Amino acid sequence: MPANVPGIHHVTCITGDVQKNVDFYVGVLGLRFIKKTVNFDVPDTYHIYFGDYVGTPGSAMTFFGWPHLPCRPAGSGQVTVVSFAVPNRSLQFWTGRLRDLNVEASRVSRFGIDTLVLKDFDSIQIELVGEASDERWQPWPDSPVDPHHQIRSFHSVTLCEESDLNTIQFLTDTMGFRKVASEDNRTRFETGAGGPSSVLDVLDAPEAPVGEEAAGTVHHVAWRATNDAHELDWREVLVKSGRNVTPVIERKYFRSIYFREPGGVLFEIATDQPGFTVDEPAEALGSSLQLPPQYEGRREDLKFNLTPIVVPTTAARGAGR
Repeated sequence: MPANVPGIHHVTCITGDVQKNVDFYVGVLGLRFIKKTVNFDVPDTYHIYFGDYVGTPGSAMTFFGWPHLPCRPAGSGQVTVVSFAVPNRSLQFWTGRLRDLNVEASRVSRFGIDTLVLKDFDSIQIELVGEASDERWQPWPDSPVDPHHQIRSFHSVTLCEESDLNTIQFLTDTMGFRKVASEDNRTRFETGAGGPSSVLDVLDAPEAPVGEEAAGTVHHVAWRATNDAHELDWREVLVKSGRNVTPVIERKYFRSIYFREPGGVLFEIATDQPGFTVDEPAEALGSSLQLPPQYEGRREDLKFNLTPIVVPTTAARGAGR
């Protein structure tokens, strides 16, 4: 069996309004807008990325801009919660910041860890978990949030399953995840070295409605492969386990394979390299429209049909640093 996937690479969601989405993730959460490109399969729509200063694997939250889709709540067979890691000492800061910006949030404890629960503009459930590591994080100096309090990385994702048995067996027997705790109908797993960005929660929710692809839902979660050979090794394991796995697909910033876990959630394994500086220097990330080579010939046509995005450049109104 190949080495475990080290943790989350990125999470991709669907938004119904790209501008309001940017206003929230930059202006409220303080993430950097690191890439403006198009959906590889639907090139007349945006694919936008947020993260730390360089979009370190494990920090990149991405969105397909699909305004034609209705907004619906997430359900079983989907990721229903995306959790970010912040320093525990920062939760009080975030409580005040969200209150000042009129973002409703509640405080809960999960497995003994303090957590703020909120929703973004599209009603995707977001959590700020007071457990963070600075090991790979690169702060964004121009964030409206002081570096002491900035989001470090993902903490975890939560899968909602009609029945969790097959998913749990797949996670542990095929993908090498380790069960670390359980609480009510929630089971927690870790991969790699453990800790923030390596955590996955599974909810056993037989009464939950089946989720549909819609604005306000998570499209897929991507797990890290350290290099191309690591990804190919995992593809072989997954194919042998009976999963229907795509060939390796070139995504410019990483190379990817896709498959569904037994409960229906779309998983991706993406390589750490080459990263988001392959077509823009670090200091200019997100400043201009970047296109896959196959669409460069359509640049002017695509730019004409894509709504311009204005990225906030100052601290969000009503929130101090």
